[in-house]
Amino acid sequence: MRLEDYWGVGPKTRELLVDELGVERAVDAIESADVRTLAEAGLSRGRATRILRRAGGGEGMGILATGDTRSVYKQCIELARRHAVTQDAADSIRVLTPLAHREAMVDRLDDVTTARESWAAVDAGDREALLEAFADYDEAGGGELAAVETALSLLELDLTEGTFAPLGDLDREGLADAADALGALEGGRVAPGADERLDRLRDARAAVETMDANAVDVIEAVRDSGARSPDEFRSAFVDHVRGEAEVDAERIRDAVPEDARDATDFVGSALRALTQELATAVDEREREVRVDLQHAISDAREDIDRAVSAVDDIALDLSLARFAAAYDLTRPEFVEGEATVAVEGARNLDLLAGDADVQPVRYALGEHGLTPPPDDERVAVLTGANSGGKTTLLETVCQVVVLAHMGLPVPAESAELTLFDDVVFHRRHASFNAGVLESTLKSVVPPLTGEGRTLMLVDEFEAITEPGSAADLLHGLVTLTVDRDAVGAFVTHLADDLEPLPEEARVDGIFAEGLTPDLELEVDYQPRFDQLGRSTPEFIVSRLVADADDRVERAGFETLAAAVGEETVQKTLADAEWA
Repeated sequence: MRLEDYWGVGPKTRELLVDELGVERAVDAIESADVRTLAEAGLSRGRATRILRRAGGGEGMGILATGDTRSVYKQCIELARRHAVTQDAADSIRVLTPLAHREAMVDRLDDVTTARESWAAVDAGDREALLEAFADYDEAGGGELAAVETALSLLELDLTEGTFAPLGDLDREGLADAADALGALEGGRVAPGADERLDRLRDARAAVETMDANAVDVIEAVRDSGARSPDEFRSAFVDHVRGEAEVDAERIRDAVPEDARDATDFVGSALRALTQELATAVDEREREVRVDLQHAISDAREDIDRAVSAVDDIALDLSLARFAAAYDLTRPEFVEGEATVAVEGARNLDLLAGDADVQPVRYALGEHGLTPPPDDERVAVLTGANSGGKTTLLETVCQVVVLAHMGLPVPAESAELTLFDDVVFHRRHASFNAGVLESTLKSVVPPLTGEGRTLMLVDEFEAITEPGSAADLLHGLVTLTVDRDAVGAFVTHLADDLEPLPEEARVDGIFAEGLTPDLELEVDYQPRFDQLGRSTPEFIVSRLVADADDRVERAGFETLAAAVGEETVQKTLADAEWA
């Protein structure tokens, strides 16, 4: 495959990858979703991630029908990435995408479920050692040697069950020998410590090179030994070099010249010849050792490759398992039939990540297996309190659906859903700009008119145009959602203006119950089905009245209190104080 055939690889990117990696290695990096290699070649991690997402999951990315849906997807990826045990695992999480086929979703869920069980079975002490092994992998910069050493560390912990099962089939002794051989070959050169004889030769060469650079000192040392005649000088020289460089006397004698003009010529010629002879000896011995090491690596090649693959897979699966455990995520159930999504005990991931107190909620659209309520209406108009969590509910449903399509567990006690072709999530965008209205309609309507199942999650559509037109357009969207056999929830404060709704639609409400003693809005975030929720300006105004320190400012808020009902405001404040 040509590099240009991959999404996001233009002429400049191709030139960079070819210069740094070559075509074949660049293609291999893209096909194997190797962010590290692409980043080391000079691509930013963000760009590498975008290329790899399209290369490995372009078909599944189509479910993310709007920018807000894609934001939810990226948010889920980021939360999962924080639990990665290696940088490579974090990179692999970054390139995870929604999957195109149910079988692939089930397979990934199986892997994560197994990994979560395996992680739970590891005791606290071994968990720490396991994480240290992966930290060492990162510190080494990855690669074959780091993977083999990590596999051996995990085997020392007797981790061979569940997600660690691929390690159980490895030849430990052969792998240990391979680790020694890989460690001994650094950049194609034999590392110090790999062979004692080679180390001695290298030390001797270095010592002789040092003497050659300081030949005058050698001459003085030999003369100081008492040598006077040429034969005495020759013998003393051999003894001195042997003592300084630990070189065999015979090797030194073979290097000395027969026809030197004087002591300087004698010492210089002898040391240069000895240096060259030792360099040749080093090269020959290094070649012999390198061949032996390469044979050891070749003999263990199958186990090395399996160890690399196993460590990569285990790191990714454990990372996703840790993510699932951190947020107590649950395996979703995929159902057949008409479009539906139903959750019991659903919690918003973003709130959980912020350590907020989260009230689990139940919600359903379409035919479902939950005990009613709600019934099987496919469309809901969600109404109720300001700051009452309506948008958060839409986002939570979106998180559940997106994670399920990625083959990952979801933030709910239980969840069932059909597979969707498009998930349309539209957050509130407060602007009456005609361009915003047009762009919004162009993003939310086409998925409804195409083939396949669509989930609509639309928040306060009225914020982008005047209320009268907004009510008409929103009613049209609800009707279109019903007509196209889609499911959806629409947050609005214009529920009264949408009547009559189609039979397949219902109105749900979220209710504020007052203010806490700290004047925080007290909300029951569980929607009440088939009940119209109301905005609660009296609670907001009550808090503003109570918080106002400036007399004039307080008077202004009291004027607003009179407008929304002064008695209601006073009762709200009294109830909060009494509580």
